[in-house]
Amino acid sequence: MRIVNGNNVETGCITIGRMAPDFTSSSTQGVITLSQYRGKWVVFFSQPGDYTPVSATELISFQQLIQEFEKRNVQLLALTIDSTFSDIDWLISIYNTTGIMISYPLMSDRNAEISRLYGMVNPDRVYEESVRDLFIINPEGRIRAILTYPVSSGRNTYEILRLTDTLQLTHEYNLYAPANWMPGQPVIVPPPHDLNEALQRENDSLGLNCTDWYLCYKDYNTIVND
Repeated sequence: MRIVNGNNVETGCITIGRMAPDFTSSSTQGVITLSQYRGKWVVFFSQPGDYTPVSATELISFQQLIQEFEKRNVQLLALTIDSTFSDIDWLISIYNTTGIMISYPLMSDRNAEISRLYGMVNPDRVYEESVRDLFIINPEGRIRAILTYPVSSGRNTYEILRLTDTLQLTHEYNLYAPANWMPGQPVIVPPPHDLNEALQRENDSLGLNCTDWYLCYKDYNTIVND
């Protein structure tokens, strides 16, 4: 166990379904605590360091889609292992060169405490940098998705938005998203839990569009418009 924010925190493997460890950090928007965003979805992602080229494109890409994230009640939180002063200077540099102001917090993790708490420090690193990790946290504070990229590869912000849509679909309606799903397309009903329900699907008595007893779809538009 470790003490963070005055609380005992489990330091085992970070997994989907676990409560996201709480933390407090200085940021480009003042001191913030993860738990202050309860009631919102949180997309929490690390950047290997300030003034890194791929990370700059990511910050810009998230900012360009921020209205879409806000529509979905999502708070963006970025993390670096640099100081807040360095973070501020980096954001000013991005603004001066692109005209884009990053409006979500960029948090400082100078001692890598948060990075270690979330398993974001690469044990084989040559330079003092974290891996490119991202966590999607639901309004109750549970981790619902984890994405890890190497330093060399930028994230697909549109895919993160799509992934958020699928998580909210499950959270609100207990429905799943098939491969390559986009909003508006049919969604999958979770598989049956017993033989009776499987037979009902096999006999088409539940009004579902089934290709087999375990693979049934619903019309997405009828769900969200109910």
